[in-house]
Amino acid sequence: MLTLSEKAADRVRDLIKAKEGLSDPGLRVRVVAGGCSGLSYELDIADGANPDDKVYEQHGVKVYVDGKSDLYLAGVEMDWKETLMGASFTFNNPNATGSCGCGESFHT
Repeated sequence: MLTLSEKAADRVRDLIKAKEGLSDPGLRVRVVAGGCSGLSYELDIADGANPDDKVYEQHGVKVYVDGKSDLYLAGVEMDWKETLMGASFTFNNPNATGSCGCGESFHT
């Protein structure tokens, strides 16, 4: 199961507040083919779960994950980092055997 740090959940809540008209808002997290290491994370603010989604709730944030992506996200922690160079979501994936230099894609 993917876990969100409190900082990541705070940032997601801010993003959800910025979107209007959502009846069941949450964070959709997917693992898709792509990136320089083969697989990458895809994030979106979604309005409800799809029929095949697993739904997790952490720190008051709903997280929607499709069944295939859920396999890749087991044990992964998503965090929010802010530095002088910028801010972004980061992923600590203990299942990844390698990743690209920017940390946005991985392989297992």
